[in-house]
Amino acid sequence: MNDDGPRLPEMQDLWNLLRFEAQEGRIWLDEERVVLLRSSELRGLRRELIDALGMQRAKGLLTRMGYISGKMDAERARRLRPEASLFDVFSVGPQSHMVTGQVKVIPLKLDWNEAENYFHAIFDWENSFEAEIFLSEFGSGFEPVCWAQLGYASGFTTQFMGRQIYFKETCCTACGHQTCRIEGRLVEDWEDAEDAFRHYQPDRIADQLFELQEQMAELRSRVDAEEHFGQLVGSSPRFLEVRDLLSRAARSKVTVLLLGETGVGKDMFARALHEASDRADKPFVAVNCAAIPRDLIEAELFGVERGAFTGAEKTREGRFERADTGTLFLDEVGELSLHAQAALLRVLQEGELERVGGSEVRRVDVRLIAATNEDLDQAVREGRFRQDLLYRLNVYSATVPPLRERIEDLPDLVSHFLDKYGTLHGKSGLSITDRAMALLREYDWPGNIRELANVIERGVILSDPGGQIEAASLFPGVGSGPGASALASGERTLPALAASVLEAGHPLEAVESQLIDAALARSGNKVSGAARLLGLTRAQLDYRLKKRRDAEDSSNNEPPG
Repeated sequence: MNDDGPRLPEMQDLWNLLRFEAQEGRIWLDEERVVLLRSSELRGLRRELIDALGMQRAKGLLTRMGYISGKMDAERARRLRPEASLFDVFSVGPQSHMVTGQVKVIPLKLDWNEAENYFHAIFDWENSFEAEIFLSEFGSGFEPVCWAQLGYASGFTTQFMGRQIYFKETCCTACGHQTCRIEGRLVEDWEDAEDAFRHYQPDRIADQLFELQEQMAELRSRVDAEEHFGQLVGSSPRFLEVRDLLSRAARSKVTVLLLGETGVGKDMFARALHEASDRADKPFVAVNCAAIPRDLIEAELFGVERGAFTGAEKTREGRFERADTGTLFLDEVGELSLHAQAALLRVLQEGELERVGGSEVRRVDVRLIAATNEDLDQAVREGRFRQDLLYRLNVYSATVPPLRERIEDLPDLVSHFLDKYGTLHGKSGLSITDRAMALLREYDWPGNIRELANVIERGVILSDPGGQIEAASLFPGVGSGPGASALASGERTLPALAASVLEAGHPLEAVESQLIDAALARSGNKVSGAARLLGLTRAQLDYRLKKRRDAEDSSNNEPPG
């Protein structure tokens, strides 16, 4: 064999992926966060692992760590050099090792034939950091020690080629050789594959830990059961506070009023309440009061007799009757008409109702959960909501916190939605990059849990099975440059927004009009909801809308000039 092997290409594109954010205390390699570790730290870590686990288990752990890292970099390779030759694209793996300061890679042989299912590669390694720290800590050894780097080479090549390929270290400077050398083949081409590559398989630390592990698993399941009230996910203090408050009321019949912004998951809390109650095996019926026309809401809730009004061609039971012995969830209860509120109050007080157009009194046994993002006290003052009904609903209330106030729950929520939408769209094993997670943490989430779910589903749809979801797939238009985090940080502050508006020359009237339109769109064209988003009363927003309509009508009626 000669040393005139294939030459690695230029790697400026890889250097361009390395970014330092010194003021933020972060370093990025593409979308993956990296850290600078001193050799003394790595040396100490390796010593601790070997002392705690033994030489072979430490080797297995570090090999598997490298393997995972290599697989992730293989996904980046084809994206980084889409027009390059196959060798240049493959070279992203060796060159990533060089950019991160782990080793200098010198290709000696790289021969593969996908049609004939053949792969054979030989590389020399110079300046291996693993060999250096091993020598400084333990002195010369009897077997190769570049464990993490070897795992990386195997993981990268396996993922890149789509076939199981393992590398062996045939020479190592830690064993007295002049250089480190690795050789890679398809796993079936190695005669001693089962023994040589056992370190790639997860290994329990010690047999005597089995019993403790089982005990920990049981304890963890109990903790998980406590922290996941129904299908809810979270462990932040704000989440636990609401969960504990509602869990105390779950087995009673008390009416519960859930408060909170749009999209915080009030419907999920309501379902969790039902599932934790004595009525869990009975019907759970949910109604979005804002989605039903006001002139039909009473028929929808209380039922209707045939001929009660035009279009009522048959008798139909309402949601209360369908929920009998179970739970009825009224979302956006503040949108009920005053007449419907009176009928609802009767059901709550007497447990009876009459269908629209009927006179027969019907008894129902329903546990009511109501929810709203509206200030019902303000609605009472404005005459839009009955005070006596508010008293009946507000017996036991809980405010569901917005996502920005429980940001500690973000990793668990992201994992939950990745599993959910990964299953829905047939894409398993998905994860997100470090930069994507950083942006998710920094974003202020005006749409709360619902917006997070939509963002993650978008990322799942745009991703490949088993791959990583990048920031640009979650937030369109966000690149990976130094200003990428501006989406969620400084550039969203009011002074920065105001400055950009002034620089663009937008007049105050146009800005106000755009804000009103955005609030109406976000609230589903509900004036009361839009007013809350803008910090106005409904009357104040009605005045502004009327003023705008009058101005538009006046403009439309002007004679042509």
